[in-house]
Amino acid sequence: MKKINIRKLYYLTRHRYLTMNNVVITIAIIIGASWAWASVGAMQRNYGLQKEIDAKTRQEKLAQLETESLAFEQKYYQSAEYQELALREHLGLSDPGEKVLILPPNSQAAKEADQTVAKKTTSTTVPTSNFQQWANFLFGANHTDSGS
Repeated sequence: MKKINIRKLYYLTRHRYLTMNNVVITIAIIIGASWAWASVGAMQRNYGLQKEIDAKTRQEKLAQLETESLAFEQKYYQSAEYQELALREHLGLSDPGEKVLILPPNSQAAKEADQTVAKKTTSTTVPTSNFQQWANFLFGANHTDSGS
């Protein structure tokens, strides 16, 4: 009985599923799937290579800008204007007719007055809400009183 069932199964499989059309379709599906898989792999590789090219291009432009900036800086350091400013700063030289104003250091009272003014300006400012800021901006109000 088992032999008959095996023969039936073999016969049905061979004549129903292993036909030439089914074999050709299966091979075509396998070829199409492998082609699609290879295409996705190639696209992924190309995307990675393009990212590398873009990064290298950005690095090249940055190096070019740095080179140009250093060239301009070098020209500035060689200019007469910079040399004059450097002499003034390091040697304390001045042009004819210029006068130097030397101020004494601030007294303790002046320092305390500056600190109290700074505290008053920071403590008197009241933060306004975002809605109020937009209303002030849109309607042109420069102050927060609602009476006028």
